[in-house]
Amino acid sequence: MAAAQEPAAGASQEALEEGRMLAYTCMGCHGIPEYRNAYPAYRVPKIGGQSQEYLTNALTEYKRGTRQHPTMEAQARSFSDEDIANLAAFLSSVNE
Repeated sequence: MAAAQEPAAGASQEALEEGRMLAYTCMGCHGIPEYRNAYPAYRVPKIGGQSQEYLTNALTEYKRGTRQHPTMEAQARSFSDEDIANLAAFLSSVNE
């Protein structure tokens, strides 16, 4: 993962560190260049550097089941709202 840019607006160092720890699992798919998901088959998007708002919305939608992908739904459901906020803050601060 690339170096962090400026911290996300309003995010504490503690929140960013917690997000970094939570993002470790995400990088198993989202951190591999040109990685393709087996089900359904598509290119897995890069998430580092996405906007905090986009990441929060996407994870929340997966958690609620309004955005569907079996793996992402399972991952998102394991996160609290605070976890999602921390993940989004950290991931939005990295430059991939």
